[in-house]
Amino acid sequence: MDLITLQNLLDNTSFLILLVTMLIYWGGTAFPNIPLLQTLGTTGMILANLCIMALLSSRWLEGGYFPLSNLYESLFFLTWGVTTIHLIAERMSRSRLVGAITSPIAMLITAFAALSLPQEMQQSAPLVPALKSNWLMMHVSIMMLSYSALMVGSLVAIAFLIVTQGQKIELRGSSVGTGSYRNKENITWINNSFATNLENNNNSKKPINSSLNGGNGGSATAVIDATITDTSLSTENNLSLQRLNLADTLDNVSYRIIGLGFPLLTIGIIAGGVWANEAWGSYWSWDPKETWAFITWLVFAAYLHARITKGWQGRKPAILAAVGFLVVWICYLGVNLLGKGLHSYGWFF
Repeated sequence: MDLITLQNLLDNTSFLILLVTMLIYWGGTAFPNIPLLQTLGTTGMILANLCIMALLSSRWLEGGYFPLSNLYESLFFLTWGVTTIHLIAERMSRSRLVGAITSPIAMLITAFAALSLPQEMQQSAPLVPALKSNWLMMHVSIMMLSYSALMVGSLVAIAFLIVTQGQKIELRGSSVGTGSYRNKENITWINNSFATNLENNNNSKKPINSSLNGGNGGSATAVIDATITDTSLSTENNLSLQRLNLADTLDNVSYRIIGLGFPLLTIGIIAGGVWANEAWGSYWSWDPKETWAFITWLVFAAYLHARITKGWQGRKPAILAAVGFLVVWICYLGVNLLGKGLHSYGWFF
């Protein structure tokens, strides 16, 4: 079997695995009492990740350069990054909802690369002069990994918005992800007697608390009576304790993943500036790709600034992260539809 045949097999196999994995995650979300589906979903993501790694390795072997020179290779590298970051986020959250929202994106990216791109765009070709540099691996790979992390973090934030069902929820507590308990004010109460007891004991209403690990870290400001077992109570304006725990987890995981992607984006932009000066004699040219990379940096810088210095929690930073998801896609793919600027080679035009 030659390398081209192997690559065609691997890209189609990765698409099929991701399609099945997406259905498994959706089934696991619809039927949470089947624990096997969670294991199968994680296994599917691992297999897809390994298939894409083998595909990129074969491209590297065939072309003799790091496989990030055209849209086909870039899309598969992005999918590899998304599946890798997904595995980290899923391990942190221990929730199948992460897979339910990240697997469709990974599957669609793979489908676009394997099934929609013309055959000539999928073939390995010699590097254009501007890409013949050691900075190719440094700059492009870090930028792609940052896109992957920012996308997954934003998707988890979108999952948070879905779980909270549009209700205004403020999670009061640590913004730096220390795993400490977070207070939830005016969200839900187990029953009137519980609230009354808390008021009598503490002279104020104390909200229900949860942590990333389900209560294993930090110190609680209120203790829930062990005899209370009904965690599914909810009213027209309130969420169940189970949903609150999940929302708190998703909020924390989203923040941590975006906190990983932002420094990668910063390093990638700096490396790109150094490479641009080496190739074109200028660190910054306000090329469309550079402009949108800067906009992306500003959006997620605002997200982190709001969380760290302003103490934003819950819906407001999640909405900002959702906007960031769209901005990342415009930066990565949208500006290339224009076919203009110094970054237009190897893409659509």
